[in-house]
Amino acid sequence: MEIKNKNIRVRFAPSPTGYLHIGGARTALFNWLYARHYQGTFVLRIEDTDRVRSTEEAVQAILDGMKWLGLDWDEGPEKGGEYGPYFQTERLSSYKYFVDQLLESGNAYYCYCSPEELKNRRQDELAKGKVVIYDRRCLNLTLAEKKQFDKEGRKPSIRLKMPDKKIIVQDLIKGRMEFDSKLLSDFVIIKSDGIPTYNFAAAVDDILMKISLVMRGDDHISNTPKQIVIYQALGAPVPEFAHIPMIMGPDNTRLSKRHGATSVTEYQRLGFLPEAVVNYIAHLGWSSGTNQEIFTLQELIKYFTLEKISGHSAIFDMEKLNWFNGEYLKEMSDEKYVEKLLPFLRDANYIDSILNKEQENWLKTVVSLMKTRVKNFRQFLEYGDYFFTEDFIIDKNAELVLKQDGIKNILEHLVIGLNKIGHWNQENIESKVREVAAQINVKGKQIIHPARAALSGKTVGPGLFALMEVLGKEKNIARLERAITKNVN
Repeated sequence: MEIKNKNIRVRFAPSPTGYLHIGGARTALFNWLYARHYQGTFVLRIEDTDRVRSTEEAVQAILDGMKWLGLDWDEGPEKGGEYGPYFQTERLSSYKYFVDQLLESGNAYYCYCSPEELKNRRQDELAKGKVVIYDRRCLNLTLAEKKQFDKEGRKPSIRLKMPDKKIIVQDLIKGRMEFDSKLLSDFVIIKSDGIPTYNFAAAVDDILMKISLVMRGDDHISNTPKQIVIYQALGAPVPEFAHIPMIMGPDNTRLSKRHGATSVTEYQRLGFLPEAVVNYIAHLGWSSGTNQEIFTLQELIKYFTLEKISGHSAIFDMEKLNWFNGEYLKEMSDEKYVEKLLPFLRDANYIDSILNKEQENWLKTVVSLMKTRVKNFRQFLEYGDYFFTEDFIIDKNAELVLKQDGIKNILEHLVIGLNKIGHWNQENIESKVREVAAQINVKGKQIIHPARAALSGKTVGPGLFALMEVLGKEKNIARLERAITKNVN
């Protein structure tokens, strides 16, 4: 029976220091599915306190990527909400209010140690083989000492005082995790420039936005005990935590550009469908418990629960993503396919104007020949370039076919035969090709293979006679004659 809980609030909180990464997209998707499954609230929050690396372009890329994937948010940028604003740089007064509480309660203190001093002490501790933690030398500074540091022009940071106890996390995916606070430094919560650090800002935002579950990648596990201490020091309820195993490349290293595109916008540019990308990344670490692989968004919402998330890292497989996309493309109507394909054709300068009805029908015919053979729209342009331009490349395998002995003679006879065809259609073309083969005493494939190579620059593709019909009589003869002149023996 489905649980319905209006108090369920989850968030996706990216830092706008780059594009929406495929791992971030999966985190967003899992949070979104969880909120939709239990009819809770999905919050989008932009953690932009890294002023050096955060950019407006990256913010827009995140928003565009979320919209492209179909992951609408209930509260956040462009929508607002009861607990806004949803950019951390617009929430600085909130952080000051809470840090003042921590200073007053003795759970936080000013630290005047310079970066150079901290670095030197860290190196000394490492040289002695010790665990490197802050030595608390600023914990009990007198007022006179603070004034002296201020006089010297030192800008203090603010550190949280770690309690002397075990920190327990009952993670909903990883299970029970225990951290010894003695091994954790009194970490900085406000930097010397007055900007909050990630852990402090995230914890305060989660408190104020009433986040009930923090679901994120397990690379954040080390942050969790620090954030729990902040909740407890402020007397705030601690949310539940669920840490999702990382996405790895096929070589079991962290997913990176060497494994393929990593940003959502890159997959859009490469010609993938958003529903295929969503369907694939949903499978990265989650299983419905059925044999079904293709899901609608509504089906994903129906089946999604935390219990079905794996505790092991997921392996990103580009071939599997291509398979998903190919399955969606196969089911798409030719009309819809043409609509989605047109922007890519225009970007490639294959089409430079609005299509008339005749051109549109011709393109639908091309699509019907190609749609089951390609996995994305960029691949369509790569495999089907010869439909749109005379400046296509003859690949190496096609070159080898055209360089075989006797090919010139075969193609010359084929040109003579094709010139005699009156009504240019697939049936008449096939009949004439086989007639020519009989006349010169060769097998059909001895004409078909070099003809394909000359007409398309490739050795594989749609049925040759269908391809020849679509190209038209003039292009067929012109390309064959060009091959006879330039490419064959």
